[in-house]
Amino acid sequence: MNQIKLPNRWKLPDLGLGVGLRTQHFRHITEHWPAMDWFEILSENFIDTEGRPLWFLDQIAERYPIVMHGVCLSVGSTDPVDFKFLDKLAALAARVKAVWLGDHVCWTGVAGINGHDLYPLPYTEEGLRHMIARVRIIQDYLERPLVLENPSTYLTFASSSMPEEEFIARLAIEADCALLLDVNNVYVTCRNHDLDPVAYLDAMPYEHVVQVHLAGHTDNGTHCIDTHDGRVIDEVWQLYARVHARTGGRATLLEWDANVPKFPVLQQEVGKAARFRNDVQAARPVAA
Repeated sequence: MNQIKLPNRWKLPDLGLGVGLRTQHFRHITEHWPAMDWFEILSENFIDTEGRPLWFLDQIAERYPIVMHGVCLSVGSTDPVDFKFLDKLAALAARVKAVWLGDHVCWTGVAGINGHDLYPLPYTEEGLRHMIARVRIIQDYLERPLVLENPSTYLTFASSSMPEEEFIARLAIEADCALLLDVNNVYVTCRNHDLDPVAYLDAMPYEHVVQVHLAGHTDNGTHCIDTHDGRVIDEVWQLYARVHARTGGRATLLEWDANVPKFPVLQQEVGKAARFRNDVQAARPVAA
């Protein structure tokens, strides 16, 4: 008897449960080697640097799987693709034996200037064609699938002609790229725009989803801000359970990037994800 499980398009592994690797925890990790399945690194933190960060990363990468997640690829920009930056990503991926690497469905700069933020795209046919072409170029150059994360958004464009979930689903299928499904971002975006998060999740092509993000956010009553500075709320946990039930398991990461607690607190929060995975798995049907 085998549990029903939906594999992803590339048969990339379900790494289990992980957290983002942060400098505050370097020493704790290398002194205690905690029970953690994997770590996600912010790619740009380890590019064009030497010394202490890479010394710790090399040690950690010897013992744990590493996934690379970036914020500067600017896939949606109209600037030419930065192949020198892609070379740096590829070199870091080879160094840490990254299981996969990715970025966001957004743009981060124009005219060679990095705005250091994740700017939204208008969801139009023209914008989709532009993103598909850019993703294909990047994937062909890196010779691996690009794992792109859905954004958290706070405004909409009058020119948009399709909902965000349709744009992202079609991007994944037509560019043949992978998705990092950030469940907290889905909740934040849907709260801000009075949308249905369940309908959003149900529109996703789960054979393209290889990773899931969980995080806390700040609820200001009239809107939510994706702050990654606290515990995951119950509504996001319920959405995560729905994703897990649809897939049978995807690599899951807890993001906590501001007011970062001590590492055991992160482990405790990750433990909640383990319980949700186990509860959903126990309730799934089996096939002979």
